[in-house]
Amino acid sequence: MKGNQSSLHEATKAFFAEAREERFETVKHDFYETLEKEHGRIETRKYWVSSILDWCKQKGDWAGLCSVGMVESTRDIQGRTSTEVRYFISSLAGDSAKKFAHAVRSHWAVENSLHWVLDMAFDEDQSRVRVGNAAENMAMLRHVALNLLKGDTTTRKVGIATRRKKASWSGDFMMHLLGFKTAYEPDRKRRQSRQNG
Repeated sequence: MKGNQSSLHEATKAFFAEAREERFETVKHDFYETLEKEHGRIETRKYWVSSILDWCKQKGDWAGLCSVGMVESTRDIQGRTSTEVRYFISSLAGDSAKKFAHAVRSHWAVENSLHWVLDMAFDEDQSRVRVGNAAENMAMLRHVALNLLKGDTTTRKVGIATRRKKASWSGDFMMHLLGFKTAYEPDRKRRQSRQNG
């Protein structure tokens, strides 16, 4: 859960702070822990999940909300230790921290993959847009553009960056991506018509 849902974030944080203070003795929950050792880095992840939501005033605002979770990640890299705590709301039942852990890891894998594609195809990390809502608006436009480029079935064998360039070079291709009927002819049809003609 990101800080942009500040009241829900703070309420969830307070719920888990109180539960930890009481060592989860009065809070029905499940716990799971993982340990990863790679390339001199040791990372411990602790997962707590609970279906107790009577404290959550915003419950009605979130369709399907069944549980809340907390992840504490501790990284030790060459003797330097850092800890990060994240909070989540979930449609999972809240009875299996292992399932919750899998969902969190899958979510971050998708997020990291998406970020990599946006950086490679749109050079997102180099963006210096910072004023007001501009950064958020540009991120949304990049996501829309990425979805349009991914949805194109006429250029499956080329990457997103190539499709993006093609859209900038060809007005017909760009209009085709936007769903308009144009004179755009997919490359394979053009090759077939050359071979036949």
